[in-house]
Amino acid sequence: MIAPAYPDDDDKAGFKVLSAEEARQLRLKHPPVSPWRVVAGQFLVGCLAALAAWGLTGERQVGWSVAYGALAVVIPAALFARGLMGRFASLNPASAAMAFFLWEMVKIGVSVFLLALAPRMVSPAPLTAPSI
Repeated sequence: MIAPAYPDDDDKAGFKVLSAEEARQLRLKHPPVSPWRVVAGQFLVGCLAALAAWGLTGERQVGWSVAYGALAVVIPAALFARGLMGRFASLNPASAAMAFFLWEMVKIGVSVFLLALAPRMVSPAPLTAPSI
């Protein structure tokens, strides 16, 4: 065991080295969140935001614009989650790290592509003159 640099270093840092059993108990108490739950949450919030935008403005096109923006987040996130949950990503730590970076680049690329398509997919709402 390596001695701390200072005698009370562990106490000052506010952490304790856990035994294997303590670590197992901590993992049982705080299980990891599934990436699919995160993607589903993003989808739900995107739908609610699109409905709110449409309802508050009364413009269907504003709701569609917000929905497209939400899809530009959800689709790449779903691809990323799918890539991280694949068999290759869980072989060993090196392949997991490689899969993480690969799928992060795919996610960024798809996001940029969808945002570049946005002007063609979402036509602007016609401007109306304010009533006086």
